[in-house]
Amino acid sequence: MSLNVDVNFNKTDDKWNVALEGEIDIYTATKLKESLSVINEENIKDVVINMQNLEYIDSTGLGILVGVLKRLKQKEKDIYILNTKANVKKIFTITGLDKIFKLEG
Repeated sequence: MSLNVDVNFNKTDDKWNVALEGEIDIYTATKLKESLSVINEENIKDVVINMQNLEYIDSTGLGILVGVLKRLKQKEKDIYILNTKANVKKIFTITGLDKIFKLEG
């Protein structure tokens, strides 16, 4: 499976919007990391990640998200994760990351 990452900045909301589609694993994690690097380089703002079309995420993908969150927290910003499927949400719950990230829906 592949991964599609759509990253854009919403000036009205003053937030980064990220839409993920496919699977995040050791083979696609580099694409995620590269796509999210623009957030750390350009404009540090809150990030809203829509996982509605994300089928799977492994520890590699979770590690990348944690790394981005650490950098955002230094600037008092956060990551909001929306529309997780049950299997993806379960991974966040099992790892305890549901207490670190703001999961909504």
